[in-house]
Amino acid sequence: MLFGAFVFTAGWFAWTPLEYAIHGWLGHRMNGVVHAMHDAHHRDPARVFAVGAWPPLAAALAGSVYFSGFNPATIFFLGAAAGFAAYEIEHYRIHFARPACAYEARMRARHLGHHYAAPARCFGVTVAWWDRIFGSEAPAEERARMAAAEPSLAPLAGRSNLGWIIRGCWPRRA
Repeated sequence: MLFGAFVFTAGWFAWTPLEYAIHGWLGHRMNGVVHAMHDAHHRDPARVFAVGAWPPLAAALAGSVYFSGFNPATIFFLGAAAGFAAYEIEHYRIHFARPACAYEARMRARHLGHHYAAPARCFGVTVAWWDRIFGSEAPAEERARMAAAEPSLAPLAGRSNLGWIIRGCWPRRA
């Protein structure tokens, strides 16, 4: 049981470099489907969910459990998927809710700073350490400006693209 919890947690933490790579490299530096979807999110932050990833991820998780059971690899994969789910929840909260704690306020300031002031910086949404490691962290004075501006930035109102999935259609946008 303890080993399974360790493996699950390791999978969760393994999500964090994937988050950075998907957002920072595929979303900003390389042309492709991820870049196109991420560009749509920058133009319309209400498109906050990585909706195209959910069905294949759910199928892969179900297949892994069905064919392999709850072995360490499957538990690791489940942990990584939980990290992705936590990312989706936190990303939604950053855009649509007031921070519930100091951590959320810091991450909200960084992410909204990324959106509105520094798109080549602050790629981490749930953790900041990969930005420090890869040199994409904003300088201290820029982070201070982001933190000072955060309370004045109202959360988004209205619907996100999650509702579009539930209704089974994508909205027509100009």
